[in-house]
Amino acid sequence: PRVCVVGSGPAGFYTAQHILKHHGGALVDIYEKLPVPFGLVRFGVAPDHPEVKNVTNTFTQTARSERCAYYGNVTVGRDVTVPELQQAYHAVVLSYGAEDNRVLGIPGENLPGVYTARAFVGWYNGLPENRDLKPDLSCDTALILGHGNVALDIARILLSPLQLLRKTDITDSSLAALACSKVKRVWLVGRRGPLQVSFTIKELREMINLPGARPVLDPADFTGLESAVKDAPRPRKRLTELMIKTALEKPVEMQAAAAGAAAPREWGLKFQRSPQEVLPSADGRRARGIRMALTCLEGSGDSAKAVPTGAVEELECGLVLSSIGYRSLPLDPAVPFDSQRGVIPNSSGRVQGVPGLYCSGWVKRGPTGVIITTMNDSFDTAQSVLEDLQGGVLDISPSREGFGLVESILRSRGVRPVSFSDWEKIDAAEVARGKAAGKPREKIVDPAEMLQIIGH
Repeated sequence: PRVCVVGSGPAGFYTAQHILKHHGGALVDIYEKLPVPFGLVRFGVAPDHPEVKNVTNTFTQTARSERCAYYGNVTVGRDVTVPELQQAYHAVVLSYGAEDNRVLGIPGENLPGVYTARAFVGWYNGLPENRDLKPDLSCDTALILGHGNVALDIARILLSPLQLLRKTDITDSSLAALACSKVKRVWLVGRRGPLQVSFTIKELREMINLPGARPVLDPADFTGLESAVKDAPRPRKRLTELMIKTALEKPVEMQAAAAGAAAPREWGLKFQRSPQEVLPSADGRRARGIRMALTCLEGSGDSAKAVPTGAVEELECGLVLSSIGYRSLPLDPAVPFDSQRGVIPNSSGRVQGVPGLYCSGWVKRGPTGVIITTMNDSFDTAQSVLEDLQGGVLDISPSREGFGLVESILRSRGVRPVSFSDWEKIDAAEVARGKAAGKPREKIVDPAEMLQIIGH
């Protein structure tokens, strides 16, 4: 059987890995729109979390298998359609992730000084489409809307001492911009309360221990929470206890500041505030602050809803980052898509109403969870493919040409795919440039330059 996987992030690679491991004869081709593989492992994981990127070693082993091939620089839906892939393969798995972001839907969100978390993360991680972002870091206060791990990543990058960032694979141009940054204070704002934050304890602890930055948590936000969290699941309980402990501690820096030392950078969590409007500067040319509705919570736990109380509050900030979630986009008119939920309607990864078509990862279940969540989810989809092969649901009696057919389609449209060994040349070039700068790699951010390195 010939199987094709669209997208080379964790969902795509884990799906391919599981099929190859449990079916001794399957051939798997992975298509990717960028020349370089690995999706959010390369472009989403924070530069100062190199250990999380070690999964690329496993992905590389998969790609080097003689039954697997990688074709980068191919945009499915434009260079080749999903029905064309279905002609060429017995099964097609869509694992292309979530390449858009949710919008705030408030006045002023398009003002200069307002950025999506997705674009900002893409900028410091070298995602080609965000390489020219040039965020304005000339203000002293930044405000991040959202209480997830991505919000904490951004806060940490904005406040990290430069000597820590210099040793990472953060891009050269964003390092230069952060070196000139005037941002000293970062607020992370959420519509709901401390019991509903979606970041994890590891990320919070890292933020609390960040050198040269002190946490500012209001003890009043945490009154009575010890008893409320008594019977909560252990991760939620430990996370809340860490916030309470941090809120009540008198930091050492306070004494230092009292003794006349320079005030350090600081960050804090604000709760039960919902953005209403980004306020423009006097000349209307950029963001100068944000108006927020104060909310109260109806219900409890994860299902609690934030309801405006009628009271509002304004906060001065020259930089606003919205970290309220990613969203998937429809890929091809031939594929059903639930635009309300931003997913492909499916059952265990089998796309509804389209036999032989599957999905895995964020486009299957929505943009939540970490790499391990995606791994389990992808194994689940791969299992559906294997069951359908074993049970005869997928008819493999007609032989399919696989890439042979796709290649002629691409050639006729002037598209030249990038192979995995091509990527390894780009990889080697990045590592060599990084070595010269004392970094693990210096990412190439321009696809044209990537193609030049491999002589395309």
